[in-house]
Amino acid sequence: MLFSDLYQPIDDTVIQKAQAIKLLICDIDGVFSDGRIYLGNQGEELKAFNTKDGFGIKALINGGVEVAVITGRHSHIVQQRMTNLNVKHIYQGMEDKLQGYAELKDKLQLADHEIAYIGDDAPDLPVMLKVGLSVAVQDAHPMVVRAADYKTVLPGGFGAVRELTDLLLLCQGKSLGYEGSSV
Repeated sequence: MLFSDLYQPIDDTVIQKAQAIKLLICDIDGVFSDGRIYLGNQGEELKAFNTKDGFGIKALINGGVEVAVITGRHSHIVQQRMTNLNVKHIYQGMEDKLQGYAELKDKLQLADHEIAYIGDDAPDLPVMLKVGLSVAVQDAHPMVVRAADYKTVLPGGFGAVRELTDLLLLCQGKSLGYEGSSV
């Protein structure tokens, strides 16, 4: 199966970059969620996550690619969701995302070209400019889109992460995964 059969044509440069990826780093708000934050009367925070994205993350991890999140906010919801998806590397409260990036790169002993990042807004740019494969969600800020190697067909919170996991798996000749849950 070709990625272009599922989503859109991609150029050879993106395919070559995707083949080298050993770690996917994701932003949260605007990438895993649609960017909206719901606040209840008691101050509780709610976010919606797409189960398709969750299945893609699980398939990517099962395919041997590490996954991490770096987000500028602290949220129990994010910790719970990522833990449920077996994401081991959760960096919250990282207003300087380059700090989290440097820690991950050192911890996993990876080179820039072995790392992909998906983001949607200005705080993501410093990391996007360092990694081997930078990805903007379909509804990302225009300056993020300009900096990206690839722009997803799907918007943040609506399958953009799954689209990227499919891209990485297919370019690496791995299965998209058909077993397990999309919790």
